[in-house]
Amino acid sequence: MFEAESINLWRDHDVVDPQGGKIGSLESIYVDTATDQPSFAGVKVGIIGRHRIVFVPLTGAVVGPDYVKVRFDKDTVKNAPGIETDGELLADAEPAIFAHYDLAYSTGASGERRLARR
Repeated sequence: MFEAESINLWRDHDVVDPQGGKIGSLESIYVDTATDQPSFAGVKVGIIGRHRIVFVPLTGAVVGPDYVKVRFDKDTVKNAPGIETDGELLADAEPAIFAHYDLAYSTGASGERRLARR
């Protein structure tokens, strides 16, 4: 896995699926609050004037010369739970994001949220 500092340098680069199809552009990185490691990417998708941010796991992602390649196909990512481009990921929305990708979700020992934007 890549370090949070280096993946942040890829903001605004293309996010592509395993076949190289463009999904959108990297808008933000969300780290796992337990490990402080990159966990999900916020990907800007949509058409001009109707963008939103969807979330995709970074597990298995790789960076190329001008892209970040995720291991999920374009349709899966575009149908993921999202927020408005000027919105905020609320704690109660986190479980749906994990469920969309069939990932286990749990809060911290004291009930703290799982994802934090970096």
